[in-house]
Amino acid sequence: MHNQTLITVRDVQVSTDWYTKNLGSAKGHGGAHYEQLIYKGKLILQLHNMEPDENHGALLDIGELPGKGVLIWLRVEHFDELVERLGGNQVPFDKGPFFNQRAKQWEVWFKDPDGYRIVLSGPSEYPVLALRK
Repeated sequence: MHNQTLITVRDVQVSTDWYTKNLGSAKGHGGAHYEQLIYKGKLILQLHNMEPDENHGALLDIGELPGKGVLIWLRVEHFDELVERLGGNQVPFDKGPFFNQRAKQWEVWFKDPDGYRIVLSGPSEYPVLALRK
């Protein structure tokens, strides 16, 4: 199973430019209505505009704002480099960078142009394992 998170954005081009500039992702699809963001050969996020298309209706209800209650959490290998990149691009941080004592990892929290909260976390000493029954 692979995560293929898709978020609804006001302007796919603006969001694509923001993610490629600030996270170093690449465009994987191209277009004004839909985009795939690729990082080191892997799909990390899909962006879709608010308009319905031939495959589905509107992805948000009328009056619903994008970004509400969603955190996009990305574990990254080169945490310090990305924090420096974000700072150089004047991205305001909501939290951090700080060391999360419980998770044993560095984190920084900020928002994208649509208000989605992004959390970048560095490597953790905790392995990602399923619980045993």
